[in-house]
Amino acid sequence: MKLPSESELLRIFIGEADKFEGRPLYEAIVNLARQKGMAGATVLRGLMGFGADSRMHSAKILRLSEDLPIVIEIVDAPEKIEAFLPNLDIMIKEGMVTLESIKVIAYRYNSNG
Repeated sequence: MKLPSESELLRIFIGEADKFEGRPLYEAIVNLARQKGMAGATVLRGLMGFGADSRMHSAKILRLSEDLPIVIEIVDAPEKIEAFLPNLDIMIKEGMVTLESIKVIAYRYNSNG
């Protein structure tokens, strides 16, 4: 797959406990991105953060099962990102979605396994 040098970075901020149709929301978003043929997605788990409700989320030793922050990053061509956005509007009840123009320097994989 060829990725244009002038691409976009879609960044989605949600909570670890957020769900969509009974599954973790981050998992549902990444699986949908893969089904839609997006160039790639990464899920990052935060150690600490807060959102619009100002409630602090933290990975303290005694609270490992708390609702930690999750960031999903998806990079692709602007038209593919634009086509993906309506799905997020349906799936995300709480959170934030940002979009940045980026320059892709390299996008490769080793097909030799």
